[in-house]
Amino acid sequence: MNKAIITVVGQDTVGIIARVCTYLSKSNVNVLDISQTIIDGFFNMMMIIDYSDADKDFGTVVDDLEGLGEEIGVRIRCQREEIFTKMHRI
Repeated sequence: MNKAIITVVGQDTVGIIARVCTYLSKSNVNVLDISQTIIDGFFNMMMIIDYSDADKDFGTVVDDLEGLGEEIGVRIRCQREEIFTKMHRI
Protein backbone atom coordinates (compact mmCIF):
# COMPACT_ATOMS: atom_id res chain seq x y z
CA MET A 1 0.00 0.00 0.00
CA ASN A 2 1.29 3.47 -0.91
CA LYS A 3 -0.24 5.97 1.51
CA ALA A 4 -0.22 9.73 1.31
CA ILE A 5 -1.71 12.58 3.33
CA ILE A 6 -3.74 15.33 1.68
CA THR A 7 -4.47 18.56 3.54
CA VAL A 8 -6.90 21.18 2.30
CA VAL A 9 -7.14 24.59 3.96
CA GLY A 10 -8.98 27.76 2.97
CA GLN A 11 -12.16 29.77 2.99
CA ASP A 12 -15.19 27.48 3.04
CA THR A 13 -17.15 27.21 -0.20
CA VAL A 14 -19.62 24.75 -1.64
CA GLY A 15 -18.13 21.68 -3.32
CA ILE A 16 -14.58 21.47 -1.96
CA ILE A 17 -14.88 17.85 -0.82
CA ALA A 18 -16.76 16.91 -3.99
CA ARG A 19 -14.11 18.39 -6.30
CA VAL A 20 -11.20 16.74 -4.46
CA CYS A 21 -12.93 13.36 -4.23
CA THR A 22 -14.01 13.50 -7.88
CA TYR A 23 -10.41 14.09 -8.97
CA LEU A 24 -9.17 11.23 -6.77
CA SER A 25 -11.85 8.86 -8.05
CA LYS A 26 -11.11 9.68 -11.70
CA SER A 27 -7.41 9.06 -10.99
CA ASN A 28 -8.14 5.68 -9.34
CA VAL A 29 -6.91 6.86 -5.93
CA ASN A 30 -8.63 5.32 -2.90
CA VAL A 31 -9.65 7.45 0.11
CA LEU A 32 -8.89 5.48 3.28
CA ASP A 33 -9.91 8.11 5.85
CA ILE A 34 -11.20 11.66 5.84
CA SER A 35 -11.74 14.31 8.49
CA GLN A 36 -12.96 17.84 7.95
CA THR A 37 -13.96 20.79 10.07
CA ILE A 38 -15.21 24.28 9.45
CA ILE A 39 -14.28 26.89 12.03
CA ASP A 40 -15.62 30.42 11.66
CA GLY A 41 -15.85 30.03 7.88
CA PHE A 42 -12.46 28.39 7.41
CA PHE A 43 -12.37 24.91 5.90
CA ASN A 44 -9.80 22.34 7.03
CA MET A 45 -9.66 18.77 5.72
CA MET A 46 -7.21 15.92 6.10
CA MET A 47 -7.36 12.74 4.02
CA ILE A 48 -5.36 9.55 4.03
CA ILE A 49 -5.22 8.02 0.57
CA ASP A 50 -3.81 4.92 -1.10
CA TYR A 51 -2.32 5.72 -4.50
CA SER A 52 -1.08 2.18 -5.26
CA ASP A 53 -3.43 1.79 -8.23
CA ALA A 54 -3.39 5.41 -9.40
CA ASP A 55 -3.55 6.03 -13.13
CA LYS A 56 -0.95 8.80 -12.76
CA ASP A 57 2.44 8.95 -11.08
CA PHE A 58 2.58 10.51 -7.61
CA GLY A 59 4.21 13.74 -8.80
CA THR A 60 1.41 14.33 -11.29
CA VAL A 61 -1.23 13.76 -8.60
CA VAL A 62 0.53 16.30 -6.35
CA ASP A 63 0.71 18.88 -9.15
CA ASP A 64 -2.89 18.30 -10.24
CA LEU A 65 -4.16 18.71 -6.67
CA GLU A 66 -2.21 21.96 -6.22
CA GLY A 67 -3.75 23.23 -9.47
CA LEU A 68 -7.22 22.16 -8.35
CA GLY A 69 -6.70 24.06 -5.11
CA GLU A 70 -5.87 27.22 -7.05
CA GLU A 71 -9.05 26.75 -9.12
CA ILE A 72 -11.32 26.46 -6.09
CA GLY A 73 -9.53 28.95 -3.84
CA VAL A 74 -7.95 26.65 -1.25
CA ARG A 75 -4.49 25.28 -0.61
CA ILE A 76 -4.15 21.55 -1.27
CA ARG A 77 -1.00 19.75 -0.22
CA CYS A 78 -0.24 16.06 -0.77
CA GLN A 79 2.72 14.30 0.84
CA ARG A 80 3.79 10.70 1.07
CA GLU A 81 2.89 9.28 4.48
CA GLU A 82 6.49 8.70 5.57
CA ILE A 83 7.48 12.30 4.77
CA PHE A 84 4.40 13.72 6.53
CA THR A 85 5.06 11.57 9.60
CA LYS A 86 8.71 12.59 9.85
CA MET A 87 7.86 16.28 9.45
CA HIS A 88 5.22 16.18 12.21
CA ARG A 89 7.06 14.04 14.74
CA ILE A 90 7.37 15.60 18.18
